Amino acid sequence: MARRLPIVALALCAALLMTACGAQGVKLADDDPNRAGAVLFAERCSGCHSLEVAGAQGSASDVGDRERTDGPSFDTRKEEVADVLYAIRNGGFSGAIMPENIATGREAQAIAEFLAEYSGRKAAEG
Repeated sequence: MARRLPIVALALCAALLMTACGAQGVKLADDDPNRAGAVLFAERCSGCHSLEVAGAQGSASDVGDRERTDGPSFDTRKEEVADVLYAIRNGGFSGAIMPENIATGREAQAIAEFLAEYSGRKAAEG
């Protein structure tokens, strides 16, 4: 039993550190109603998608550098809640790369509402 305590403590610390990693680059105030969606997006979607407000840089900015797993940049692409929920449920629109149900229920809804609010802002500026 005494040997297990340090292992359990180490595992808990590692879990806490990994949980905090997703929120580091999120540029929303703690009281923003879309913060939970931004953190989930950073944790689950930033490997393939970009969105500055979430600290996500997963998309290639140069077409010549694109990889098969590069998803669209949501800095320039505007999304609506229903479209995001469809993509989450079905693995994107092509069904080829994005995992299905990367989030479900309230988590999927939070990501969808966050993207609907913050996506496409650079396209609107330019």
